[in-house]
Amino acid sequence: MVSINEKAPDFTEDAYVGGEIRKISLKDYSGKWVILFFYPADFTFVCPTELGELAAHYEEIKSLGAEVISVSVDTPFVHLAWHDNSSTIKRIKYPMLGDVARRVCKAYGTLIEEEGLSLRATFIIDPEGKIKAFEFHDNSIGRSVGELLRKLQAAIYVEEHKGEACPMNWAPGGKTLKPGLDLVGKI
Repeated sequence: MVSINEKAPDFTEDAYVGGEIRKISLKDYSGKWVILFFYPADFTFVCPTELGELAAHYEEIKSLGAEVISVSVDTPFVHLAWHDNSSTIKRIKYPMLGDVARRVCKAYGTLIEEEGLSLRATFIIDPEGKIKAFEFHDNSIGRSVGELLRKLQAAIYVEEHKGEACPMNWAPGGKTLKPGLDLVGKI
């Protein structure tokens, strides 16, 4: 299982991106923040609501120096077919990784072995390739892009402001904490 502040498992797999199918690797994104966004399968129900919302916020995510890579157990050809048949999925500009062999899902602990599908899981990886946050959901519970953005912004903030911490519900411009003995018992 992966851990916070540990190196994210690297991968090289085929992805549908920019109208073509090509190999991508996590190391291709070295020096950038990465959001790995695992979902069960194409042509399903909750998945397009999440992927469409990510597509709607993709430019904002990129403006933060981050890239999105969605991951499912489908082939990149299925991603292409879904793209061609869904107005929601047609808006996606980020890479859609095909984890047919389930290597990436296994490496990140998202694979549901008996179903051959991935759990809904999100990983925020820093520019050095270390995992800074992750969450897992039951496949019937959709995630919040607003909360994902907030967590990405908090991770970026604390990376840029060493020694500070973001309290619960922190949002950009909000008060942060400087952990130290002077705060013990005063919060």
